[in-house]
Amino acid sequence: MALTFSKIPGELLEKFNALEEKGKYPKRKSMLVPALHIAQEHFGWISDEAVAAVAEFLELSPNYVKGDASFYTMFFMDKPGKHVIQVCHNVSCYLEGAEDIVAHLERKLGIKCGGTTPDGKFSLVTVECLGACGRGPVVQINNREYHEYMTIEKIDSLLESLE
Repeated sequence: MALTFSKIPGELLEKFNALEEKGKYPKRKSMLVPALHIAQEHFGWISDEAVAAVAEFLELSPNYVKGDASFYTMFFMDKPGKHVIQVCHNVSCYLEGAEDIVAHLERKLGIKCGGTTPDGKFSLVTVECLGACGRGPVVQINNREYHEYMTIEKIDSLLESLE
């Protein structure tokens, strides 16, 4: 049943309602993680506005929503850079040199892992696994582009292409 809400932008409400209409969630509360994904896609991060929208739609407290969102590393609680660079640091990628890739990116971008460049162009994070264990180290850009068998030279070339 589609309801009307005061704090939820129309386009976002349509996506929330479509999620609910799929009928695979036994309780509204069980839609929390998918709703957070939708909100992050809409706002670019889990802002206070995103928290308020999800909380209102799912009839949960904003603190509850924010608590769950901050638990998962795939949700950005601070506004990320235009390009989010994710480096897999699971054991397979680690053994293939992911640690060197992260160290190089930190030096090159002038930020620590988990940070965003002052110009807002890049955010750097490590992730537990990108599912390409035999092709590491693996880097993902903006949750879309996979780059496998990464080397320092390939990273430099990738950064140039993103400028």
